Amino acid sequence: MEHYTSNILLPLNLRKKVSLDFTGGSLTSDSGVLLVAQADQRIGLITKMADAIVDVRQKAKISHSLKDMVQARVFAIAAGYPDANNLDSLRYDPAFKIACGRPPVTGNELVSQPTLSRYENGLTRTDLMRMATALAQCVINQLPQTTRQVTIDIDATDDPCHGQQEFEGFNAYYDNHCYLPLLVQVVDENGTQWPVAALLRPGRTSPMAGVCGLLRRLAGLLRGRFPEISITVRGDSAFGCDKILRCLDALKVHYVLGIAQNACLERLGAPVTKRCRQKSVRAGFGFQTHGSFLYQAGTWNRARRVVVKAENIQGEIHTRYVVTNLWQQKAVNLYESYCGRGDHENRIKELKLDLESGRTSCHRFLANQGRLLMHLAAYVLWTVVRLAAEGTQWGRMQVGNLRLQLLKVAARVVENSRRVCVHLCSAYPYQEAWRRVQARLCAPDFVT
Repeated sequence: MEHYTSNILLPLNLRKKVSLDFTGGSLTSDSGVLLVAQADQRIGLITKMADAIVDVRQKAKISHSLKDMVQARVFAIAAGYPDANNLDSLRYDPAFKIACGRPPVTGNELVSQPTLSRYENGLTRTDLMRMATALAQCVINQLPQTTRQVTIDIDATDDPCHGQQEFEGFNAYYDNHCYLPLLVQVVDENGTQWPVAALLRPGRTSPMAGVCGLLRRLAGLLRGRFPEISITVRGDSAFGCDKILRCLDALKVHYVLGIAQNACLERLGAPVTKRCRQKSVRAGFGFQTHGSFLYQAGTWNRARRVVVKAENIQGEIHTRYVVTNLWQQKAVNLYESYCGRGDHENRIKELKLDLESGRTSCHRFLANQGRLLMHLAAYVLWTVVRLAAEGTQWGRMQVGNLRLQLLKVAARVVENSRRVCVHLCSAYPYQEAWRRVQARLCAPDFVT
């Protein structure tokens, strides 16, 4: 690795000259990546994903195993280095070498960018399917053993493209050239949100593409571990269509899905709208009323329950509609349950902004799907770390703030013949909380 040894003089107002260089030795600014490595050791995610890939290379010519490559890539993404080019420098970083199971000084360097690029572009459709299944199975294994019901949140987002990536296309809704990934998370009874699946799709695809197949696989994995589990699927109006509804009926799962407004719905919901208008005269702005009725769209095979919410917003009555197969719950409770999916959009923002999942810049579509899965794997590991941080100031932080306060910790690494010592910065302001997170990740009784 190239080192810059020449001194740089800084014009600061001190009585002594101030200079700097890059010859500090075995130092790291990312010692917190060891917590991410502990999270992975706890759930075995990277090993399962690497084992899902068929290695067609000649063993005698291999310097880095598939696990080495997936490990280095996912840890780098988790630490805020989403570009594979960053590994050309990080491959020498002592904290990353320790996280990947190598001695920080005497151990061989980690995988380089060219090797990573060959790995990403060599992934087959079968490899990706097996990796996605391994990730989903690993996440489902983290659900509490007493789990009796879960909620599956589904949503699509845009992934802007800035080159000639395979299958990129102009999407009129998002008004740009993009991919249209489908992102899924599972919410357990404790309210913990687990990212469980990410399916990259062409930019000009239908919002429904791939949804049914993905839900079938997730339902099968969930029932494989919890045979009697109750599953509820939530999604916006893009998924409230006949194809998805028939699929959910066939899977025997509950659903609470948005449905686009139309004249027939407005007519059937008129009594609720009228009641809202009358009562809001005294109650004022923000008053809401809820109701439900049977409705069958022209493409539906049968009538279904539709919940309507009418709200007075600055003197105007606004209505929203939700289709469901839950008959026993009150309309107001069903709509509040549907609104809970809004937090799924916050998790999508976290994945896109804090973990930069939009780095799908390979030409090959399958390579970009592989990248998306590794970004999702990094997000799963951060979810484990966040659970370990419950009870501290980090328990409800987003990944960007977690990474800044928990991972970006300077350290000096010393290796001798018997042990490796990582000396973290003495001025680090969150030492006690950091120790608590690390201790909980190592605790035998820590259950995610």
